[in-house]
Amino acid sequence: MQDQLKIALLQSDLVWEDPKQNRSRFSEKIQAIHEAVDMIILPEMFSTGFTMNAKAVAETMDGETVRWMQETALKTNAALMGSLVIEDSGHYYNRLLFVEPSGAIATYNKRHTFTLVGEEKTYTAGTEKIIVDYKGWKICPLICYDLRFPVWARNTEDYDVLIYVANWPKPRVEAWDALLKARAIENMSYCIGVNRVGVDGVNIEYLGHSAVYDVLGACIANTRPGKEQTVLVSLEKRHITAYRSKFKFLNDRDAFTVV
Repeated sequence: MQDQLKIALLQSDLVWEDPKQNRSRFSEKIQAIHEAVDMIILPEMFSTGFTMNAKAVAETMDGETVRWMQETALKTNAALMGSLVIEDSGHYYNRLLFVEPSGAIATYNKRHTFTLVGEEKTYTAGTEKIIVDYKGWKICPLICYDLRFPVWARNTEDYDVLIYVANWPKPRVEAWDALLKARAIENMSYCIGVNRVGVDGVNIEYLGHSAVYDVLGACIANTRPGKEQTVLVSLEKRHITAYRSKFKFLNDRDAFTVV
């Protein structure tokens, strides 16, 4: 078990519906990280942008982008995570992959599809929350719109880090900031959000605002709005232990079952 977890947040523009170009661009950004890190986080639908044109861009779990993620994780000796469009058993998913250097893959299908743009008409919603145990840290990975639903993120598993990958647009970026901070506070965990920047193929603009909050809701790392940027941050296990021991708020959480 590691007491410290070093993470790279990649806030990037995305090339619309072009997995090959996006893989190439992320390879360059990852190669430019000159410090050893334990984990690299990419945005939601990092290979295509937030497209509803799933049939044209979907890959399988045996596809090029998944292989690229495994190769990159092995090469960097760091876990790599982000979501992409996956076709599986006749369904399309906005699927997050957590890929370890060993090649092992944990997957999470986005639970809350974004009905404002009809995501539910294209993508099948997930039904299961996952907790990844990596280097002794319990990590809960979620996707974008999931951020608005605190019950789904509720820390009933005593996880250490809550992570959201996103394509969260400029008009509602204040909500993004507020909700990331709230999720950290109410779950007494680190909360990380990695968002894209730029303008997508349907003329939606993104400002990023990727950030990391500690268990008390203090912002310990963030990015320049609207700019491509890689930010490194180190998380401390002792920070979690100290404040959970002092403030036993999680002991008073409500019991419930998500159905």
